[in-house]
Amino acid sequence: MKQNIYLLRSGLGFMAALLFTTIPAETQILDEGDTAPADIGSRLELFVDNFLIEELNNVQLMLHKPKDEGPVLFYDKPWEGPFSGNTTVIKDGDLFRLYYKGWPQEIRNANLETTCYAESRDGIHWTKPDLGLYTVQGTDQNNVVLADMYWVSFNISPFLDTREGVDPSERYKALGGDFLGLYAFTSPDGIHWNLVSQDPVYIKGRHLDAQVSPFWSEEEQQYICYYRKWIRVDGKRYRTIGRTTSKDFIHWTHPVEMEYGDTPREQIATTQTHPYFRAPHIYIALAARLRPEKQEKSLEEALRQNTDLTYSKEYSDGVLMSSRGGNRFDRTFMEPFIQSSPSNYPALNVVQTAREEMSLYVNQHYGEPNSRLQRYTLRLDGFASVHASGRGGEMITKPFRFTGKTLYLNYTTSRSGFIKVEILNPEGKIMKGFELEKTKELTGDNIRKAVSWEESPYLAKLSGQAIRLRFVMKDADLYSLKFE
Repeated sequence: MKQNIYLLRSGLGFMAALLFTTIPAETQILDEGDTAPADIGSRLELFVDNFLIEELNNVQLMLHKPKDEGPVLFYDKPWEGPFSGNTTVIKDGDLFRLYYKGWPQEIRNANLETTCYAESRDGIHWTKPDLGLYTVQGTDQNNVVLADMYWVSFNISPFLDTREGVDPSERYKALGGDFLGLYAFTSPDGIHWNLVSQDPVYIKGRHLDAQVSPFWSEEEQQYICYYRKWIRVDGKRYRTIGRTTSKDFIHWTHPVEMEYGDTPREQIATTQTHPYFRAPHIYIALAARLRPEKQEKSLEEALRQNTDLTYSKEYSDGVLMSSRGGNRFDRTFMEPFIQSSPSNYPALNVVQTAREEMSLYVNQHYGEPNSRLQRYTLRLDGFASVHASGRGGEMITKPFRFTGKTLYLNYTTSRSGFIKVEILNPEGKIMKGFELEKTKELTGDNIRKAVSWEESPYLAKLSGQAIRLRFVMKDADLYSLKFE
């Protein structure tokens, strides 16, 4: 059995470092197995899961709630309406592109969905350009980029193909479809789309009636698509997620069902899974979790507000999941990420909208007259953190290897709080020159701050070696780390 070297070592030193009343030991060992050290190179690592964490002592992983910045887009055109949604946001250089389904209430049963487009220079103020590509509801002065293909427009998801050497004429790709299967599209500019084949490229799934999440994975070197499927467990039907992959965007593998670890079965309608733009080896999922048993409105209220009766019974919230590839989602956080409301569906992708800010978007009040797209913000990397209260605590990592000479942290502390870092060898022995008392105390609010020690400010001599990090923290949040 592994010796608890950390508590033996950290007694008086821990007290001296924190300079406050002794706290009871509430240590959580997250992984007692001896495994080969992970090689994180110079990648940014987020604390959205336990990938790097071995021991938490009076600290915890904390989910952070995005700030509601208000509505940024209303579905107020004749070809849009209350059933618009299934939204994707893409940042391409200095331009933000937004794609969504147009589906007016009065023609809901006429299968006349379209794919609409808006753009922005800041991710906040959006315009709907008159593209003149299709005549819809008697006019070609509209922002429609696909029409007359309702079975595709219902759930199509474009993405910017980041694969090295991609043909410029296929820089943008998209998948969309319904019960017939998924159809593939390509585009040079994100506006003019070409159907790859008259036949669907993927037909192995069923009930493809929700937005899919396709992208190129640099980490796995293949295209990946997540989609909603149905399963039956103990006689009850559940919405869940399947995954299929492709090397060429045309031929897709047999689907696998995603796993969620040791967590309760829930109704996961969509995942909006995508590589996080600052750490593309980590897939962030802004999932829609349905609670059909939670009826928000009475029949009388729904009729009075002109709400579609199907969706007046649908209660949903956004939850945060993550994945590092394969067929497993990490459900570290079971509580809501986006506060619950009727028909509340996160859009696909998180994008950077300011130097230290990222934005995510949520379709709210689907099927209601006030249906709209809402913007939320977080600090960069700010999905979750290792959080220490004012009583203080520590976190010790698993052994890992890195590349670089400087350690940078993304963190916040109160005026009385701090973060200090100590470097250990894989067995937990303090490495000379990197003791806790020799590290410079970090305070304040920084997206990127270097850690330094008195005698050895640079870590080049440790690059490539297996190490552990010990973080001693008080009234602080640690969001991410990176070696360079």
